[in-house]
Amino acid sequence: MATITLNRPEVLNAYSVEMRDDLFALFGAVAEDPTVGALVLRGRGRAFGSGGDLREFGTAPSPLIARWVRWRRDVWGLLRSLRAITISAVHGYAAGSGLEMALLCDIVLAADDALFLLPECGLGMIPGVGGTQTLPRAIGVGRALDMVLTGTRVDAREAVRIGLANRTVPRRKLDYTAQELGDRVAALPRHLAAAVKRCTTDGLELPLIEGLALERRVAAGLRRSQRCDL
Repeated sequence: MATITLNRPEVLNAYSVEMRDDLFALFGAVAEDPTVGALVLRGRGRAFGSGGDLREFGTAPSPLIARWVRWRRDVWGLLRSLRAITISAVHGYAAGSGLEMALLCDIVLAADDALFLLPECGLGMIPGVGGTQTLPRAIGVGRALDMVLTGTRVDAREAVRIGLANRTVPRRKLDYTAQELGDRVAALPRHLAAAVKRCTTDGLELPLIEGLALERRVAAGLRRSQRCDL
């Protein structure tokens, strides 16, 4: 199991160009390591992630250009494409790209002090890390539009109720719970966990009949590989 910690606690782990480059390298290392079956993504300090670093906005001609500079590398596509099962351990604020980063993980654990929000519309922008796509898939179109358009804050208990998070735990137990879950997933044969992830995530984009066909193909491939191992 691998753990990546967002480590800018003095700015509530705001997302910057430097963090982008670090995450791109780390996710790439996870992608290339066949021994990693699970990845836990967590934040140091008082928050998981507070969104884009607004101090960088002043170094570009406009907020949109500053944002484009940070998003230039496809960090988020790399995170979403990992074969390893990804787990976000969220505490404190998960705002803007912090929330979107959590949603790009396969499983979202929320401490009881977690607050989820997307404030971009209030800044004259739309979510730019997939929030308009991942959020409605998690909680439905109506609730997603409400959160995006109004910047409504959702606490941990409500997040679990509406499907934004999988479960909530006391803050003091968050790291332990994430570690325990990661260890359980990482103990599975990596090709098996990856096959389940592929069927579940790719199948979601398909009509049911095609999703069932995908499941049959993947299951047949697993059976053939097991016979070869014997």
